[in-house]
Amino acid sequence: MEGSDSLKVIGDYKQRLGFWLYKNCPDVKWQKDFYDHVIKKDTNIATHVRYLLDNPVRRGIVSCWQDYLYKGSLGCKLDDILMGIM
Repeated sequence: MEGSDSLKVIGDYKQRLGFWLYKNCPDVKWQKDFYDHVIKKDTNIATHVRYLLDNPVRRGIVSCWQDYLYKGSLGCKLDDILMGIM
């Protein structure tokens, strides 16, 4: 949308959610920063999806991305996306 500022929206969202979490779930910690990345039309989306899915594996939270409870996608199945790189 023209004139929108996605960085501001994400920052505001994180601030509000962080405050809510601080008050209601003090043991939950929010990551300090985030990394945004523009995916161009000629980019293999499956490569980016797989990178994101492997984040909890790299952090040692799970041994394989399939075991991570908080993964998901709106509008498509992860297996369908990953078929091109596996």
